[in-house]
Amino acid sequence: MNHPHRTASLAVALALFTALTPALADTTATVGGTSFVNKGLVGVGRIPAAQRDKFGETFGSGSGMAIDTSGWTRDAAGYKGSLWLLPDRGYNVAGTTDYRARVNTVGIEFSPIAPGAAPAAGQEQTAVKATLADTMLLTDDKSADTTGLDPLSDVRPAAGDMPMLPVATNGKLALDNEAIVRLPDGSMFISDEYGPNIYRFSAQGRLMSATQPPAALVPMRKGAPNFSSDNPGPGAADPDPKDPETGRQNNQGLEGMAMTPDGKFLIAVLQSAPRQDGGDSPSTRQNTRALVYDASDQGRLKLAHEYVVPLPVFKDAKGKTKVAAQSEIVALSDTAFLMLARDSGNGQGLAKGDASLYRQINVVDVSAATDIAGGGFDAADKPVAPKGVLDPSVTPAKLTPFIDINDAAELGRFGLHNGGAKDHNELSEKWEAMSLASVLDPKLPDDYFLFVANDNDFLTQDGFQVGASYKADDGADVDTMFLIYQVTIPGLAKK
Repeated sequence: MNHPHRTASLAVALALFTALTPALADTTATVGGTSFVNKGLVGVGRIPAAQRDKFGETFGSGSGMAIDTSGWTRDAAGYKGSLWLLPDRGYNVAGTTDYRARVNTVGIEFSPIAPGAAPAAGQEQTAVKATLADTMLLTDDKSADTTGLDPLSDVRPAAGDMPMLPVATNGKLALDNEAIVRLPDGSMFISDEYGPNIYRFSAQGRLMSATQPPAALVPMRKGAPNFSSDNPGPGAADPDPKDPETGRQNNQGLEGMAMTPDGKFLIAVLQSAPRQDGGDSPSTRQNTRALVYDASDQGRLKLAHEYVVPLPVFKDAKGKTKVAAQSEIVALSDTAFLMLARDSGNGQGLAKGDASLYRQINVVDVSAATDIAGGGFDAADKPVAPKGVLDPSVTPAKLTPFIDINDAAELGRFGLHNGGAKDHNELSEKWEAMSLASVLDPKLPDDYFLFVANDNDFLTQDGFQVGASYKADDGADVDTMFLIYQVTIPGLAKK
């Protein structure tokens, strides 16, 4: 027998529970008395894998990203704006190619789903409409094309204000770009893997200046700087030896970089530990470096602080210790930043990849860490963490978990999954770009959208680059994707 009043009360209770569920799903990271809140995924979007850029070449996706916050607007329909997506050195599955470095401008229309709510059926991945608007090539200081080719042993000597630079055998400046900071005048700071250097480009894409990191990070082979990443181009020889003896490990350069909200400091983080600090092994490379530069003179960055950042350590399915290298940062102040760290070898586009075991955004706090800038550890012959064991005189930064990108429930709401079927909705391997934009709500002054994008490695069945068509192995067709989280970051707008 039915009881109308009881049924109505139950309906009200269920409605109340549903309304409260988003709040209950929030995750909080407390750092130094400040609580950072992750309200969850509120939107997903894609750019097709076969997209071509302005120059008719396969679109490069998110190794780095910067949202144009000055043009970010909100109306009754949602949000509109644009962002810059930085690709790396091009399609290089069989070795590096003469791919010209570039920056893509992408128009964004965004209609977020309420935190914790379920998107309408069939609309799980339509909250973000991303449209390629423009592509700009990056040139060297003489306005010549750059290249993605491995620089092998070639070095352009320091001259004037320019430090020594990695060049390929064709004489072009070699760039493997990883992070971008767009400045108010349109100029850009871009960090790369090869140097690992920080480059400043004009609004038109011409190299203006370059900053070389401390000697401890410069890759050395046989006593000389050698910027090869052991990814030779067609017909080129392998470097000798394969790995640097000191300095950044192959393909582990300045992967993350961001400007502090006040514009005073530029923070760059090495993807994992230098060779002499345990970076010669996947299981001991956890002690990486964060470089904090005084950016008051943008043409002459000055190293102000340097800290050891302990990367997350986890166990794989076989119980082996692994280190989650970092892929991007977002600066919250000169002493705190968000850091995306992840495992590798897992995800869509990889025929043998399993479920990812670690993809997480942490809050990094360096306020109590030892500042090693300018000291003995900046020299290649004095490791700060030999064999991965941190020198007892050094206090590292503190990491606090914030957002788990692999969260099955969050992904499931938007039709996505980690591992399992090798289909269009499995997360791809490389999540490498982040940027913040305000929700523009006076009632939520500390709320932001955190955009996270993947590097799809240019994997498509309809590819074209450097004058040739290609098809990625194993039928891979990996879209550029955006995951957007709503987060609360108190006081950020005041910094």
